[in-house]
Amino acid sequence: MLMATSATVADRDDTPPHGTLLAELALALGGFALGTGEFASMGLLPNVARDVHVTVPIAGHMISAYALGVVIGAPLLAAVFARAGRRAMLIGLMVFFALANMLCALAPSYGLVVAARFLAGLPHGAYFGIASLVAASLVPPDKRAQAVGRMMLGLSCANIVGVPFATSVGQAAGWRAAFVVVAGIGLATAILCRFALKPIPAPDDASPLTELGALKRGQVWLTLAIAAIGFGGVFAVYSYITPMLTQVTGITEAHVPLVLSVIGIGMVAGSLFGGWLADRGVMRAIWITLALNVVTLGLVAITAHSIAAVMINMFFVGFAALSMGPPLQTRLMDIAADAQALAASLNHSAFNTANALGAWLGGAAIASGLGWTSTGPIGALLALAGLAIWFVTWRTSAE
Repeated sequence: MLMATSATVADRDDTPPHGTLLAELALALGGFALGTGEFASMGLLPNVARDVHVTVPIAGHMISAYALGVVIGAPLLAAVFARAGRRAMLIGLMVFFALANMLCALAPSYGLVVAARFLAGLPHGAYFGIASLVAASLVPPDKRAQAVGRMMLGLSCANIVGVPFATSVGQAAGWRAAFVVVAGIGLATAILCRFALKPIPAPDDASPLTELGALKRGQVWLTLAIAAIGFGGVFAVYSYITPMLTQVTGITEAHVPLVLSVIGIGMVAGSLFGGWLADRGVMRAIWITLALNVVTLGLVAITAHSIAAVMINMFFVGFAALSMGPPLQTRLMDIAADAQALAASLNHSAFNTANALGAWLGGAAIASGLGWTSTGPIGALLALAGLAIWFVTWRTSAE
């Protein structure tokens, strides 16, 4: 269990050399880099589509490619490098992420852009998984969900600062410049992790086979299904947020980053709320946050025609979305036993399965003529399906 993991870290005197705050900041900066790279690509879809001469729904395949990279990379890297030191793995993952984003910036064709986005997604889940374990090891066991929530603040803050900034850079200097910015943040993370963390050995009994043992547990699969289905609604809306805002709400493309910042502020609040709620009951926190997603996504089609209404609802869309992260991450840690790294990483495979599913369903609805606002009701249905899976998880849980 995670409590044992935390004790092991403490026994080995892995206290951060420059304090816990800087260590958490280093971990969060990685989330900031990953979040900026993932979500900025959604805001720049029209720009990419125009440059490589494809439709916006077709350009959406680069989002699915990134998500597929996460889905494949998270379990693969977590298992293969099970014996690797935690700090070394975090640094290596960020360097790889930076190089993949530079490749995307230099790609001369749409096919190579899609391939580069797939490569950029490979380290995503493994980074968040390992960073979650390291963050949780820095605090007492009863504060672990809040520590995970603080680590995930980097992802939330990306939507306040990183995504709007990268989107603005992409609109002003070309979308390729945005990925150069993301690569720079990735390299900065690698440097800060080297400075702020001590070498952290993997557990003595760590091995690929031990990590793969998580896949034998039914509760692990059910929890992953909640994330893969329930979180998909957020991406159904977010993937096509720019054309909805410009063509339905009437917001100019130059003001889209402002709405993205509002979503990001909601995500910061949601991440803190989700960690606080999870430390008071993980399973209860999961259903509450899923229910919030049903409501906020269901309101997208209603609020999309008013600038004031859409701004308010987008704040709560971001709030509900990221409030799900800490409870689901903590739940997987609780039920993973000695397969901590794989289980923590798989959570982000599930989130990016949701990314691919949401982007695909949203694009299919738009392509079929249902309109840009159709992504909201589709998102609400996906969150409702996640709530149904939660009910099965709760009824079959031994807890």
